[in-house]
Amino acid sequence: MPDSNYPKFCPVAMAASLLEPRWTMLLLAEMWSGSTRFNEIQRGVPGMSPGLLSKRLKELEANGLIRKKTEGPGDHAEYVTTAMADEAGPLIRGLGEWAHRNIDSEVSLQDLDAQLLMWNIRRKIDQLELPRRKCVIQFILEQPPEEKVNYWLLSKPGEETDLCFTDPKHEVDLFVACDLRALTAAWMGHSTFDAEIAADRICLTGDELMARTLTRWLVRSSYADVTDYGPSESRWNVV
Repeated sequence: MPDSNYPKFCPVAMAASLLEPRWTMLLLAEMWSGSTRFNEIQRGVPGMSPGLLSKRLKELEANGLIRKKTEGPGDHAEYVTTAMADEAGPLIRGLGEWAHRNIDSEVSLQDLDAQLLMWNIRRKIDQLELPRRKCVIQFILEQPPEEKVNYWLLSKPGEETDLCFTDPKHEVDLFVACDLRALTAAWMGHSTFDAEIAADRICLTGDELMARTLTRWLVRSSYADVTDYGPSESRWNVV
């Protein structure tokens, strides 16, 4: 149906016209997770071209879902959600929970993205469960049919965990060598870290304490706790 004939008088249709355009809900979710600058947002949606991202941000601003702010000359512009967008947050979270409960894991684990997974994992590192010093964790991911890909998480007390795509040249405390599917399944709750480690699909080498406490400092996705019996209490945690 052409957009000109879309039944805009219908509230469902009006909501769809705002949220249906591809990437729109993912962009809002990325901003709710803390990304405000263009480059940060882009890292959270790696499959989106810079041109399309710029277009979508302008559309979201025009529709009153986000606002762009710049503190002063030369400062980087930041994008923040509006109260109108935030009101839709629980609804979008609910869509994610519905999909997690009802779409078979064999389907959801078919099209994986290592960069997106690691970008979200770095948000879920509980630094209080790590040694109180700089910790470097190298993830070595098998991503068939491609070769292995490497990512480094740098955690320092009092600072946000950083994700590096190139070797930061720091001594590594823990190596996590794993199959991308296994890591995704464990983190999303389709499997468990204990099961994947027991099956040798996730292998830990290095600091024994960090290896032993993996499931305490590497917090799983909030969707991992969604059950078949209804939505979880964590309505706003979109990763």
